[in-house]
Amino acid sequence: MEHGLEVAKESFANVASHLPFANLAKKGSDAFRIEIDLPGVDKKDIELKVEDNILTVKATRKMKNEVKKEDYYLCESNFGLISRSFVLPEGIDKDTVDAKFEDGRLYITLEKEESRKAKSISVK
Repeated sequence: MEHGLEVAKESFANVASHLPFANLAKKGSDAFRIEIDLPGVDKKDIELKVEDNILTVKATRKMKNEVKKEDYYLCESNFGLISRSFVLPEGIDKDTVDAKFEDGRLYITLEKEESRKAKSISVK
């Protein structure tokens, strides 16, 4: 039984180590921002989808390190699917989700629906 727990713990650690790191931040009172580290990923290999208030980011990492020398050859490659999902707060405008990929980091901006944004009221 103890061996089974150790194997499960090791498996979970392995899965967790392949999740991309993400930073979540509130941007003012009307928007949220998610930053996800995706080193070694090309922009064309990133997929974003919003369904039932869940934002899912999927990416395929394809890395190959090849060294050719006169007396040896080394080739290491890493390939895999990366996925993270985020439950969106109520009132996010799914039509205005914006994503930008720059220097191995994905920046996602989520705006509140217009009717839920804070409004300033002038006193007359």
